[in-house]
Amino acid sequence: MTNLRNNVQLIGNLGSAPEIKELANGSKMARLSLATNESYKNKKGELIKETQWHNLVAWSNQAEIAEKYLEKGKEICVSGKLNNRSYEDNEGKTRYITEIVVTDILMLGSKKEG
Repeated sequence: MTNLRNNVQLIGNLGSAPEIKELANGSKMARLSLATNESYKNKKGELIKETQWHNLVAWSNQAEIAEKYLEKGKEICVSGKLNNRSYEDNEGKTRYITEIVVTDILMLGSKKEG
């Protein structure tokens, strides 16, 4: 059951093309934003649609897959783990961020005809 600890799985659409950075050691990192959509009916019976945005970070092989195959709007399924961190911005304020460190990417939807 240890693989159930800190495990996240999401299906959604990319909000932009992956932002790729090559590190000094030659490995790559990709930053992505993923939108997940949910709809439900409120007490009045009205259909409510909500979108949640998730910050993703992928390293090495997963970053290379993201760079090669992913583009804005692409539907994907990701699994990974939640990571919380903080940093100091240019004005000295502490900022907090929650992101998903991607361990697997599954591309969904139809293939583009080219």
